[in-house]
Amino acid sequence: MLKALNSRFVRVYLIPGAIFQSVLVGGGYGTGREIVEFFTRFGALGGLLGLLLTWICWAIVLGITYEFARVFKAYNYRDFFKALLGRAWIAFEILFVIMFLLVLAVVASAAGEIFRESFNIPYYLGLAIMLAAVGTLTFFGREVVTKSLAIWTLLIYVTFAVYFVVAMGQLSEGVTEQLAIGEVKSGWWVSGLQYAMYNLFIVPVILYSTVAIETRKEAAVSATVAALICVLPALLFHLTFLGAYPQVISQEIPLFSMITQLGVGGVLILYLVVLFGTLIETGAGLLQGLNERIDGFLKETRGITLPKAGRATVAISAMILSATLASAGIIALIARGYGTIAWGFLVVYVIPICTIGVWKLWRHGGDGPRDPASDGPSADSPPA
Repeated sequence: MLKALNSRFVRVYLIPGAIFQSVLVGGGYGTGREIVEFFTRFGALGGLLGLLLTWICWAIVLGITYEFARVFKAYNYRDFFKALLGRAWIAFEILFVIMFLLVLAVVASAAGEIFRESFNIPYYLGLAIMLAAVGTLTFFGREVVTKSLAIWTLLIYVTFAVYFVVAMGQLSEGVTEQLAIGEVKSGWWVSGLQYAMYNLFIVPVILYSTVAIETRKEAAVSATVAALICVLPALLFHLTFLGAYPQVISQEIPLFSMITQLGVGGVLILYLVVLFGTLIETGAGLLQGLNERIDGFLKETRGITLPKAGRATVAISAMILSATLASAGIIALIARGYGTIAWGFLVVYVIPICTIGVWKLWRHGGDGPRDPASDGPSADSPPA
């Protein structure tokens, strides 16, 4: 398994998408609520059109981002935005800190709730288990996080595949009926764009997963595959949710409701195990990106990198802070804040990378390694 994960094909074409999906799934796909909110509620065809738009947006932005990171050797978000925006790079930092704490607050709270409601374990004990798991994983650094997330992604897809097969076996008639109606409610394109925008904040944070990419073609193909890997679970969920449409729209945790409705206990247990694992993935993936950013700062200012104990300290401190925010009632604010912050990332990241970023890549020209004398972070930036 480890030998396969180290192969160049896997590291170039699968690892970036696996890491993106691993971080994305905990906050977006684990409960199914975001799929209902941004896609299914617009009808069968409306949801499919929204998913297609999301995939196109992701593929384009990821492709330009991967190439920009390769050319300018910017594998943490600080170096990336300094090369893209210059002194204005701090704008992303502000948005990232807000989103970072919001997502981790959701993750920490969800972990505690899972243990309390499903296993009758006290909320704060479940939270402590979560903190220990995330802290342990990030303690060992980039390689362990990358490989662990890639392996867990396989388990996630097995679980989703089992759910999809069982659900389609029982609900295929309802799904077919909704697809035949082909309902499209207005606003699907705004919602699809909004979903794509706020989830893209993850990409500059996990650029450590793209260090194996060496050519422009590899960047483009890897981005297309990554976007497909990430949109596929949403597509499958949307289709199964149509089997319970429109009742599923009002469910707070649609995926849990659907699995319970199927009446297959084994699938429910597997789902709960995988859901907790995806929450760990989300926390670890984001925290690894934060560690990469701190590494870049320490190397630039002091010539050192963050020690393993420091990684664990950062992880635990961030999780405790987020858990505190969650216990103060911030979850309701998060639910309303995702859509708003999406437009912030559109202005600070998506528009600049698709304009300034493309222009800088065009000015650089060629497909070979970056010339150290060109603009952007120095060759002493954090190593791949």
